[in-house]
Amino acid sequence: MNVRGSLSRETIARFLSVQTIPIRIGCRTPSGHPWMLSMWYRSRAAGDDGSDEWVLECATGAEAKVVTYLTENPEVSFEISTNQPPYTGVRGRGTATIEPDPEKDVLRSLVNRYLGGPKSTLAQTLLSGDREEVTITIEPSVVYGWDFSQRMREFENSVKKTE
Repeated sequence: MNVRGSLSRETIARFLSVQTIPIRIGCRTPSGHPWMLSMWYRSRAAGDDGSDEWVLECATGAEAKVVTYLTENPEVSFEISTNQPPYTGVRGRGTATIEPDPEKDVLRSLVNRYLGGPKSTLAQTLLSGDREEVTITIEPSVVYGWDFSQRMREFENSVKKTE
């Protein structure tokens, strides 16, 4: 993985592990048109070899259109960034793979991460037994991290004064 930008590999990994901002994924439809979607994600170590490589995992229904799109063309772009100043984020490109998740392990992890547990109606709907689930794993090839805190300090202070 080639890491660029103002954030270190360690800072990027920490940012990805604590943020609960959906990932925005760009891909191509089978007809070649660009497609963008937002999904819940989690980051995890890419292997058990102790390296600092990581992957991003998402969960979706097996019948989702994005599964077809990524099966046809697995090249993706992605971004995870804050929506309020000062802006911080990670973007990049990589390759997606699709694997069945019959036990819904990744989805359960994402439900806990984004919803705080399986008790909500949404969580119960997503985890229902009749829903066939897959895991989308993105292996980044290039990652760019940024943090505009320093250059947006003045803006951040003026926003706080108007509240």
